[in-house]
Amino acid sequence: MTQRARPNPWQWITYSWGRKLPDELQDWVRHDLTGRWRVPRHLLRGMIPFFPVFAVFLLFPGPIYLRLAMILLGLILALFYCGAYMQPNREHRLELHGLPADLESPERVRKHDANRAAYEKIHGRSVPVPRRRQVR
Repeated sequence: MTQRARPNPWQWITYSWGRKLPDELQDWVRHDLTGRWRVPRHLLRGMIPFFPVFAVFLLFPGPIYLRLAMILLGLILALFYCGAYMQPNREHRLELHGLPADLESPERVRKHDANRAAYEKIHGRSVPVPRRRQVR
């Protein structure tokens, strides 16, 4: 098993802001966007650009609990939008790094194919749906 190259901290921060990583990190990007923990990684990565805003909230006048409540409300809203736009963001990042936008992990492709076969066994052939690409 080969060790996957990882971005350094500065590259990861700029990646979280939407910047393209060098081509030698394409395998890491593929794993990051299609791997098992892709959703928590996406939510964490999506919060990085909001840290400066949350830091500014701490500078507002008033009691600390009010400032922390502002941060909490901002965090909830940011998580909501980050989750809502997860799929388009993922597709954009894949295309930005030269990967197909419909790339999926082998586990998800197998699960999708099994669900489709079970559905077709019960209900008959359904409308043809294009297959999603699998990570190699």
